Amino acid sequence: MAPRVVLVGPPGCGKTTVGAAVAARLGADVHDTDAAVEAAQGRSIGDIFVEDGEPAFRALERAEVARALAEEAGVLALGGGAPVEESTQRLLAGHTVVFLDVGIADAAKRVGFDRSRPLLAVNPRASWVRLMNERRPIYERLASHVVDTAGRSAEEVADEVVRLLVAP
Repeated sequence: MAPRVVLVGPPGCGKTTVGAAVAARLGADVHDTDAAVEAAQGRSIGDIFVEDGEPAFRALERAEVARALAEEAGVLALGGGAPVEESTQRLLAGHTVVFLDVGIADAAKRVGFDRSRPLLAVNPRASWVRLMNERRPIYERLASHVVDTAGRSAEEVADEVVRLLVAP
């Protein structure tokens, strides 16, 4: 069993929302690894970062991503930092990966850069730009397809993702 599609991208690109819309169109389940880690731990990612540190969160994330890639059959939405991990990059080989690209203006509208995102807690806009500059080459290298989300609704983006999945 393997996911039909894996969605990657930075905070604010719409992985969770688009993932749900794609899953609905495909008649499949959606699995969000961030939500799964939170459910398993009984606390938010922000709390895990504060209480246990980023390395502890990343270990939980790596384990959940590996499990999900092996066991989930629908649409898989990865946390923004998950693809940075080399072990995750290796596991993504052979999967259909869609990079949901987004610019800072649209990301800011979508996430509001609130304090619930631990890596964006200090100077959120500058932190987002720095993270995106570091992660963009990884997202692009891993991607089977890149979908620009700029100025588009989640429904429009989901339609494009589905078209890419069913295209010959």
